[in-house]
Amino acid sequence: MVTKAKKRPAAEINRIAKLLDDAQRKAKPVPQLSSKKGGALSIEDAYRVQDAAIKLRLKRGDTRSGVKMGLTSRAKAAQMGVFDPVYGRLTTGMLVQDGDSISHAGYCHPRVEAEVAYLLKSPMSGRLSPAEAMTHVEAVAPAIEIIDSRYANFKFSLEDVVADNTSASGYVLGQWARPDTDMSNLGMVLEFNGRAVEIGSSAAILGHPGRSLAEAARFAAETGDELQPGYIVLAGAAAAAVALSPGISVKLTVEALGSVGFNVEA
Repeated sequence: MVTKAKKRPAAEINRIAKLLDDAQRKAKPVPQLSSKKGGALSIEDAYRVQDAAIKLRLKRGDTRSGVKMGLTSRAKAAQMGVFDPVYGRLTTGMLVQDGDSISHAGYCHPRVEAEVAYLLKSPMSGRLSPAEAMTHVEAVAPAIEIIDSRYANFKFSLEDVVADNTSASGYVLGQWARPDTDMSNLGMVLEFNGRAVEIGSSAAILGHPGRSLAEAARFAAETGDELQPGYIVLAGAAAAAVALSPGISVKLTVEALGSVGFNVEA
């Protein structure tokens, strides 16, 4: 899906990037871009905004740590009303250590997703098969992504969410496992305070999370990015995102991979 829109000048791209960056830093949502007169972006310009916003993070001393795939499951696509996979960038400042706590007040309207992560051992970019993409993988792990759209009411178009770095906000990684672990159909249970809130399978991630890994390589090439050794690739949600509230203990258990979790301060 591509929106027909004139390519925006660099100054306007930077202005939108700063608007979204400020919304993220201050935890104050802004109206969605596509709701404004003349606000609709092309997908190309949306990725330009994403890149410009990440550069603002890097100027503040953050460093790149990987990428994330979004809208890779039917449940998540239906929940958001957006049906094309998207690509976002991760930084070290987004990492939440397994077992640590976050402040709910530091986010606009945070939600969590059950995912799996890949750790790369070599550069990866271009059109690859899932098998070819897997030759670049050093290890796999259970992962939770914390998403937080910077738009009011968690409402956005495809172009909006791409510009907003696909709602990327945080990620939590479990213990790393062997790269040859069979990821085709792993049971996944997301719990809040010991109660299951989402149950899914890694098969929900584009049919196999390895396909999402290959998609990440393709998106990297198309956006002028390159996935580096040591980068994390979050494969995307295996089920719908669940809203967080203060006082919750979050735990994800992935069959054959183990558990990972964090807490939300009361």
